Amino acid sequence: MRYIIIGAGAIGATIGGRLAEAGGEVVLVARGAHAEALAADGLRLTTADGPRVHRLPVVTGPAELGGLRPDDVLLLAVKTQDAVAALDAWGAAEVAGGGTAAQRLPVLCAQNGVESERLALRRFARVYGVCVWLPATFTEPGAVSALCAPLTGVLHLGLAAGGADARARRIAADLERAGFGAPVVTDVMRWKYAKLLGNLGNAVQATTGPEPDPAKAALVLRARREGLEALLAAGIPYASDAEEAEAREGKVRQPDAVRGGSSWQSLYRGTGTIEADYLNGEVCLLGRLHGVPTPVNETLRHAANIFAREGLPPGSMSIADLTALADEAAARA
Repeated sequence: MRYIIIGAGAIGATIGGRLAEAGGEVVLVARGAHAEALAADGLRLTTADGPRVHRLPVVTGPAELGGLRPDDVLLLAVKTQDAVAALDAWGAAEVAGGGTAAQRLPVLCAQNGVESERLALRRFARVYGVCVWLPATFTEPGAVSALCAPLTGVLHLGLAAGGADARARRIAADLERAGFGAPVVTDVMRWKYAKLLGNLGNAVQATTGPEPDPAKAALVLRARREGLEALLAAGIPYASDAEEAEAREGKVRQPDAVRGGSSWQSLYRGTGTIEADYLNGEVCLLGRLHGVPTPVNETLRHAANIFAREGLPPGSMSIADLTALADEAAARA
């Protein structure tokens, strides 16, 4: 199988680089200065084993490949706000022997949130969800670090519509050879909803900074409680904290000194967008559909989007001001 990593950022480049180290055939898809750096100088990937440079094929779109192969696996690792454009571009690409990628090839949605699988299922016949536990940093073109050990990350994998198949097991075997835990599960979205709850604090970190603070922890807890209430009202199952802990225990130890998470990194790189609509916004959507007030998550979603649109530096808001905004929204709810 050839792995085409659509979105070779923190997650995509780490998976692609590790697959290549294990002997896999990998193509990186990137854009802008990052694509230029990857093409010119290779992927500079640092893991717990140290730094390496991987010189891999780099493209900006399917036309540069000159046609897809029947054994290609598309791994979608762009942020969810960029998923539709990526799915449309790659889904329409022709596969050797006839048909399009959307008709013939598997796509793996390795992203935070739960929306990309739904977007993909509208377009692709073979959609897999990937619940990603892979702390990684991408703050400069061409360079990515993922320092967890002894495994680089844990990637639960299964059919987005439920179930598992032989292809999922083959992909999981490749990932395990590349240094990941890759449990094949029949309920991958249950794991992704649990991860969603854990990502509700991303906007707090992005706007107020990654430094620990009791006031930040308190606001994140309020957002999580709203998320739990919304999932309960919607009847959506999710993996328990105990299940998540067991899945990672002794497998992924994260260094103490790490920079901010994915949303913080989006602001740091000045991308102009952030994934809060598909994290906190998912809770807001469920709350509106099922009559659950979600003022804290709406505040976090709104604040994160303002930071992204206006190019504000990550961490430049005080937690006192953000909490005050959440309190005002809660009083109006």
